[in-house]
Amino acid sequence: MTQLGHVWIVFVQTILRMLPFPCKTGLIEIGRPGRDAPVLLTGNFRLTVERVKRSLRGIDAYLLVANSRGVNVWCAATGGLLTNHDVVSVLKTSGIEARVDHRRVTLPQLAATGIEGPTVRRKTGWTVVWGPVEAASLPEFFRRGGTATQAMRTVTFAWPRRLEMAVAWAFPISLLGALLVAPFWAAAAVPVVCLVWGMSLLLFLGFPLFEGRDRESSTGVGFVFLDFGPRGAPLVAWVAFNSALVAWQAWSGDLSWQSLLAWGSCSLVVLAVLGIDLMGSTPHYKSGLHEDRKLRIVLEEAKCRGAGFCEQVCPTRVFDIDRERRLALLPRVGACVQCGACVVQCPFDALHFEEPDGSVIAAETIRHFKLNLVGKRLVKTGEVGAGTDTDASPGSS
Repeated sequence: MTQLGHVWIVFVQTILRMLPFPCKTGLIEIGRPGRDAPVLLTGNFRLTVERVKRSLRGIDAYLLVANSRGVNVWCAATGGLLTNHDVVSVLKTSGIEARVDHRRVTLPQLAATGIEGPTVRRKTGWTVVWGPVEAASLPEFFRRGGTATQAMRTVTFAWPRRLEMAVAWAFPISLLGALLVAPFWAAAAVPVVCLVWGMSLLLFLGFPLFEGRDRESSTGVGFVFLDFGPRGAPLVAWVAFNSALVAWQAWSGDLSWQSLLAWGSCSLVVLAVLGIDLMGSTPHYKSGLHEDRKLRIVLEEAKCRGAGFCEQVCPTRVFDIDRERRLALLPRVGACVQCGACVVQCPFDALHFEEPDGSVIAAETIRHFKLNLVGKRLVKTGEVGAGTDTDASPGSS
């Protein structure tokens, strides 16, 4: 694919990021891989596949694309759309076993919320290795012999990602806003589009200014402007906008209550839509719409053997491993985003979630029940019986 073609695909899928974008599943050869070439696996969200291919330029490798229903890896694995079955299926049907002499497949670390390495190995003979969080880290990952540094395993929300989320929110909302306003107030269509884009960019690019909130201190409502802690800081943008509007209209001599009321209401609606689940649109915070943001990760020390799987798959550096005592430590437990990866991967069931009332969400529940969009756990088809449900839902997707 040409550079222009790649840029076009990235642009289109970024502005429409909220929609599934599936691509063909199966095996892709990168460069001229031989029998000892590394084997990687990702979901069939096309934007992800394109980025992985781009990151692997200059590396001879095999890329397996599993069916994640056109959804990105973290959301798909957490929501039961990328499962053990999907990984096993592509390993067995792609023909990769006849092309390499080893049985070692690198999966995205963020798939650890739903893919169980031991299950994949038992069913296929392939050993799962957890790769870095970002595709861009793959060259360094392979230069290090297939091992990831702590930085590679930690999710960040750097400005390029924040810009992507701003665009992903602004495009559909501005388009819808213009279509709704144009028939009744044609002159306002373009200003509404500018308002949406301006506020979206302000919210996401300015996120580091108000992200240091306690994840458990919340009104229980996902709306930014109803949370009077640090998360309510975007409300300042609304006040600033209306203050500037008053100053502008006063200077131009067009100051009127009708105009102030119209634009004040319009800007408040825009802020409400953009901020309805701002925290859930980031990798650092659990969705404000999910009650399970209050779950606490708990370690049963008597069961822990210090194997370190929790440290390998945690995207927010909650864990350290005491090698002498063979024990996991949780020095940064406040950074937990309840993704459940550590619970799923612990072979000793030493980790579980605990609700504020003290009730326990066991490891088997986390493994067998996956999340829907409103934070309810759904049964993984064919793995457990129907009829059991719980509100406990780890991980923002």
